[in-house]
Amino acid sequence: MPEVERKPKITASRKLLLKSLMLAKAKECWEQEHEEREAEKVRYLAERIPTLQTRGLSLSALQDLCRDLHAKVEVVDEERYDIEAKCLHNTREIKDLKLKVLDLRGKFKRPPLRRVRVSADAMLRALLGSKHKVSMDLRANLKSVKKEDTEKERPVEVGDWRKNVEAMSGMEGRKKMFDAAKSPTSQ
Repeated sequence: MPEVERKPKITASRKLLLKSLMLAKAKECWEQEHEEREAEKVRYLAERIPTLQTRGLSLSALQDLCRDLHAKVEVVDEERYDIEAKCLHNTREIKDLKLKVLDLRGKFKRPPLRRVRVSADAMLRALLGSKHKVSMDLRANLKSVKKEDTEKERPVEVGDWRKNVEAMSGMEGRKKMFDAAKSPTSQ
C-alpha cells in the first residue's frame, strides 16, 4: 500500500503568524506586570515614608530632623549589614557542602559487599560501645540433645520391604503396629 503523505494541519505562514501574536501578547503582559510592580513600589514608599516638611522650621528643628533621619539610616544599615553577613555565610557554607559532595562522589567507589561472620556479643559491643557489658550466649539457651539417645530410640531395621508389607496387612498387622508402638515406652 503506498504511503499517503499527510498534510500539516497548520501551514507555515499560519504558524509564523500565531507565533508572532503569542510573542506580542507575552510582551504586553510583561510590560503590564512591570508597570504594576512600579506602581506597587511607589505606593509602598508613599505609605512607609512620609513627605518631609522643611519649610518654616527653625535651625534647631532642622537639626533634630537630621539627627532622627541619621538614626533611622543607621538602623537600616545595621540590618542590611547583618542580612548581608548571613547571606555570605550561607553561600560559603553551601559552596563548602557542594565541594564535599563532589569530593565524596569522586573519590570513593562502593566496594562489593561480602558476608562477615560476627558473633552476637561482638555485634552488641559494636552497637552499644565497650561500656556496656552485655553477654548474649545464644547457644547456652539451646536444649542439649545427646546423639546416643536418638540412636537408641530408632533402631534401624533393614529387610525385605515386601515381607513387611504382607505381614502388616489386615487387622493383625495393625495390631502388631499398635503393640510395637506401645512396647518401647513400657520398658
